[in-house]
Amino acid sequence: MKEVRVRFAPSPTGPLHIGGVRTALYNYLFARKNNGKFLLRIEDTDQTRYVPGAEEYIIESLKWCGIEYDEGVGVGGPHAPYRQSERKELYRQYAEQLVRDGHAYYAFDTPEALDEMRERLKARGVATPQYDLFTRNEMCNSLTLSNEETERRLNSGEPFVIRMLIPENEEIKVNDLIRGEVVVNTSRLDDKVLYKSDGMPTYHLANIVDDHLMEITHVIRGEEWLPSAPLHVLLYRSLGWEAPQFAHLPLLLKPDGNGKLSKRDGDRLGFPVFPLRWTDPESGEVSSGYRESGYLPEAFINMLALLGWNPGTEQEVFGMDELVDLFTIDRVGKSGSKFDPEKAKWFNHHYLSALDNSYVSELLDKQLAEKGIKAEKSYIETVVGFTKERAVLIPDLWEQSWFFFRAPESYDEKVVQKFWKPETPALLDRITALLRETSDFSADNLEARIKAFIQENGLGMGQVMNTLRLSLVGGSFGPGVAAIIATLGKEEAINRILKAKEALA
Repeated sequence: MKEVRVRFAPSPTGPLHIGGVRTALYNYLFARKNNGKFLLRIEDTDQTRYVPGAEEYIIESLKWCGIEYDEGVGVGGPHAPYRQSERKELYRQYAEQLVRDGHAYYAFDTPEALDEMRERLKARGVATPQYDLFTRNEMCNSLTLSNEETERRLNSGEPFVIRMLIPENEEIKVNDLIRGEVVVNTSRLDDKVLYKSDGMPTYHLANIVDDHLMEITHVIRGEEWLPSAPLHVLLYRSLGWEAPQFAHLPLLLKPDGNGKLSKRDGDRLGFPVFPLRWTDPESGEVSSGYRESGYLPEAFINMLALLGWNPGTEQEVFGMDELVDLFTIDRVGKSGSKFDPEKAKWFNHHYLSALDNSYVSELLDKQLAEKGIKAEKSYIETVVGFTKERAVLIPDLWEQSWFFFRAPESYDEKVVQKFWKPETPALLDRITALLRETSDFSADNLEARIKAFIQENGLGMGQVMNTLRLSLVGGSFGPGVAAIIATLGKEEAINRILKAKEALA
């Protein structure tokens, strides 16, 4: 049985959209499930759209996501090079072979002639003007020119392209692992350019040649490439090669389901559509990324895996190894999947709250370092034990715990108005006296002593606890009051209570 070989082949034309990451993920899962190989190939044949830094961004994104490739740019392999711009000498010979075998032809049409052709067809009422079997005989190409004239033009260095010669009235069948058999009549196809006048192949030719030479067995790619599949099947046949199996993934849709989630949606919709932050090298415009927004890669991958694929059970949380074990192409749906930004947050909250306190403390320690705050690791671990389950994104760790590292500098006016009474300063004096004489400063003991104090003095639980919380953190948030006092320690807790009494008196 032939070894399974799949590839992810992005173009470095900008940041990698999360739809592209999902394509890479499904290829990776399929390869690992079938003990195959996963390749990364950079398809940079369109030099006019090349964006500096995009290739590095793609590689860094896959690394952050934990999607490791076996061959490709940066790691090499038996089919190197894996960057198409470094393989361009390969493509010309296959384009010429197609011409020799009668499956392609030279075309010398100028941009003006092509514009005139489109206008002429529009005037005839043709909705989609294209260079095809109905118009090729009206154009300047090796089908309408003599052999001598064609050779003369080629030898003189006149610009030309090589176009696919689409056969007339033939049913092309594409067997798709997700959509079943797709049948397209060649009368609907245009004579696509395979080789450009700048000496570079188009996506269609380079893609087929590289997939064949790299021994790709399965092409798993986005639905937007389905219209190109009949042409690709024709190219494989014309070159005498066996075509791989195709699987075209469903679209990722906007949260409301109206249209494809595109790169342009970005922060306009209030959530990232890129794995990492991206700064446009020309405009300087910055687009947010999941990593910098505080998402864990495990949560991001789990969320992406379920956008188009389902395990057939109610289970929602999967590690990468579980995804590998369960993933099959036949459980990938045909219809588009609506992206749910709230579900993405749900996954992150789940993963963050389940992490070991030691690991989460390292995440928080990085935020503390950025703010010039130093704290003992054991102290930070204690803090995250109280606060991590309240955090959704990594930056929330600071938002939920800052008061353990900085005394409040202001107090919530609404909370002050509700709970600060004329008798509050005297009450706080009695509580600070209680704290001073308490030797066992564990949270459990503190809670028991404070509750006993409240009951013995006929006080209201809410009144005392909320006043204490206000004094310690500046508002009505945070974990239990006894836990806050125990963590801060006797001296810091008493100082904060006295400071609040003085500030609010």
